[in-house]
Amino acid sequence: MELLFANLAHGFSVALSIDNVLFALLGALIGTAIGVLPGIGPVATISLLLPITFGQPATTAMIMLAGIYYGAQYGGSTTAILLNLPGEVSSVVTTLEGYKMARNGRAGAALAISALGSFFAGSIATILVAASGPLLTSIALSFGPADYFSLMLLGLVISSVLAQGSVIKSIGMVVLGVALGLVGTDVQTGQQRFTFGIPELSDGLDFAAMAMGVFGIAEIILNLERPEVRSVLSTKVGSLFLTKEEWKRATPSVLRGTVLGSALGILPGGGASLASFGSYMMERKMSRGKADFGNGAIEGVAGPEAANNAAAQTSFIPLLTLGIPSNAVMALMVGALIIQGIQPGPRMVESQPDLFWGLICSMWIGNLMLLVINLPLIGMWVKLLQVPYKYMYPAILTFCAIGVYSINNSVFGVYQTVFFAILGYIFAKIKMEPAPLLVGFVLGPMMEEHLRRAMLLSRGDPMVFVERPISGVLLAICALALGLMLLPGLRKKKEEAMAG
Repeated sequence: MELLFANLAHGFSVALSIDNVLFALLGALIGTAIGVLPGIGPVATISLLLPITFGQPATTAMIMLAGIYYGAQYGGSTTAILLNLPGEVSSVVTTLEGYKMARNGRAGAALAISALGSFFAGSIATILVAASGPLLTSIALSFGPADYFSLMLLGLVISSVLAQGSVIKSIGMVVLGVALGLVGTDVQTGQQRFTFGIPELSDGLDFAAMAMGVFGIAEIILNLERPEVRSVLSTKVGSLFLTKEEWKRATPSVLRGTVLGSALGILPGGGASLASFGSYMMERKMSRGKADFGNGAIEGVAGPEAANNAAAQTSFIPLLTLGIPSNAVMALMVGALIIQGIQPGPRMVESQPDLFWGLICSMWIGNLMLLVINLPLIGMWVKLLQVPYKYMYPAILTFCAIGVYSINNSVFGVYQTVFFAILGYIFAKIKMEPAPLLVGFVLGPMMEEHLRRAMLLSRGDPMVFVERPISGVLLAICALALGLMLLPGLRKKKEEAMAG
């Protein structure tokens, strides 16, 4: 316990430096803004901002990107409650009860419980990250190459199973992501693979170009296709104070949402949207105000908002301790670390203590900032919705082109971005979820490395993956997850849950 407090003290000394506080504030502001604006989301935004992190120290860059991620969970609830317009996928559920509360004259109470529930859940989840980090790291250090391979395979399988849409399509996207990750020069033999004689591909595909194209620019094209939604807030926000009865009903929901979100955030493929959907369904069955659901039940705002923020924080656990991304945003974080020359994994606690503990402590600071940013500035965030897309997107695209060019000072990076933007647009049209592609792209090369090591140590005996207890159990869970999800009944339930 003393060691944990000493590490946290060190983390706060890093996180409270002027640069890191400013970047945490910048991340929180950008996150809230993109949470408010519908159709952009944290994955697209972080992918667009990856080039900016190249010139920053690793700790500062990660603090800003983390702030964007959990800031988006806060911001998405503001327009969901006031305008029935979810700014973020995880805020779709908040519209169901939050907008009804606003129509009933309790918009202020809905916004207050959303912000307070988010702050509480985020703070508790950050404590979990701090407490479990060193423990999981010490366990991870006992993993062999075969165990790591099976763990990464489990991550890919579960991210496919929990992705929206068809499991078969998701598995196809994972396989494509792994294949794209293998483009470049083979580290062991020095042979070039899948480069088709293009010298610029000898170092592999550019992660920032891929993420920016598939998520960021493809999302912009899709948004430009849709008619713009311009809602006007017709009801007053009203008092931000909750009644005694509302406190009594909301508190258990926040606690339940925190527990559920913390658990689902750790799962590969889980994340904030799954947590908010899960919490809403749980509240409909367990809360005291079941009869009010559909007419503005405060539990339907408190639970999901707590759940999505808890999940956003705990999804950092597998990233920081095992080096494995649990969702698309964490895959982008891995990419940001690799751009900085840092290999994420269990040795980060020893080799990068400033980054590990500074990032964890910055989450508390960021959560506090978000509480202050969100409630007093509600009017400003609603005004932001009045900025037409046609003015925003040319500027975004220009900055993207400059950013991706500046990483390697190469026009080829811009060409890659355009190629992946077209690919991302096609994926959206044929309803192929791109998140598993990115997770596969990040984990593919790591899986190959551990597969080769395991086979080398076992002298070519593939039974090593089954004979090692940890690896065998992980492979069994992979098979079980795939088998269960292919059952028609479960597949239907998953589709209903994802549809909200």
